[in-house]
Amino acid sequence: MVAGEDGCADGFSKYEALASSLPTSRQGLGSLPYRKHDGFWYPEHLMAPALAMRDAFAARPTDVILATMPKSGTTWLKALVYSVVHRGRHAPADERHPLLASSPHELVPFLHSLYESRSPSAPPGQLLEEMPSPRVLAVHSPFTALPASVRESGCRVVYLCRDPKDAFVSLRHYLDEIKPEGSAMTPSAEAFDLFCDGVSPFGPVWDHMAEYWKESVARPGEVIFLRYEHLKEDAVGSVMRLAKFLGCPFTGEEVARGVPEAAVALCSMDRMRSVEANRSGVHGTASWSFKNSAFFRKGEVGDWKSHMTPEVAQRLDGIVEEKLRGSGLSLAIHRGSASRRFGSGLS
Repeated sequence: MVAGEDGCADGFSKYEALASSLPTSRQGLGSLPYRKHDGFWYPEHLMAPALAMRDAFAARPTDVILATMPKSGTTWLKALVYSVVHRGRHAPADERHPLLASSPHELVPFLHSLYESRSPSAPPGQLLEEMPSPRVLAVHSPFTALPASVRESGCRVVYLCRDPKDAFVSLRHYLDEIKPEGSAMTPSAEAFDLFCDGVSPFGPVWDHMAEYWKESVARPGEVIFLRYEHLKEDAVGSVMRLAKFLGCPFTGEEVARGVPEAAVALCSMDRMRSVEANRSGVHGTASWSFKNSAFFRKGEVGDWKSHMTPEVAQRLDGIVEEKLRGSGLSLAIHRGSASRRFGSGLS
């Protein structure tokens, strides 16, 4: 591979130039602006890496691509899939399991982070080529922004969807935690308005969901659509379904020994939060990094009830349902009543 073909060196400059020419929203949900490409909003610093990834990444048939909107259970999904796919080499009950020594984001890297780093000594193409199969990789990009090779290769894509209300609340806390020193957050009410207008990292959230839902219906053997709420309700059953989809189903002997339960226990919020790498380790690039602890908050279903009035929640519910109408996807089963809060409606 020659310089520039994998999105690094001189080749990356064309993506930076393209990114800088795209429409911008100076206001984001956190402290950084967004760029708009093909109907979706990207954090400005990730726009060029996302474009480079789209053009340069070559998927293998054995790859597993994990796709999520930010703060939709990404860290948990990474850990679960890693434990399932690699259980032949690393038993979930092993006290020396890699997940007990490393962050899930180190073991399952974001594709955009590989292209964002652009290290001359280890370009993304080389790093990816050296990874043994099956490679487990993650993206936040919408399906239509993925490399063509993802669809053409027949690799597996796992999408995890979360109630947008919980995702918004979690995202706001996360962005506040990782914001650069001295920067200011967009006020909560304004950030919520932006979210409802579709301006969010890799949003609009409804279009992001709908794209992956459509693919899961059209190609159920290659794309699976999961819901965070279902995963929380029946983690063991969901993990067994995941293993079957990924082509490595649990054997009867494994089920009898409780291996699915061991995988779920290994990846529990409390267990992962206790890992030193997740408590004090650092994630990011040379230009911007933050503590891994920012990825671990509550992980609860319905936490939005402590931060939104019923009226505010109903507004977002109505927008999402309207935008998803006709897609065959509905999130209505996750609706609930919220306890009233005062002030602007958002805490």
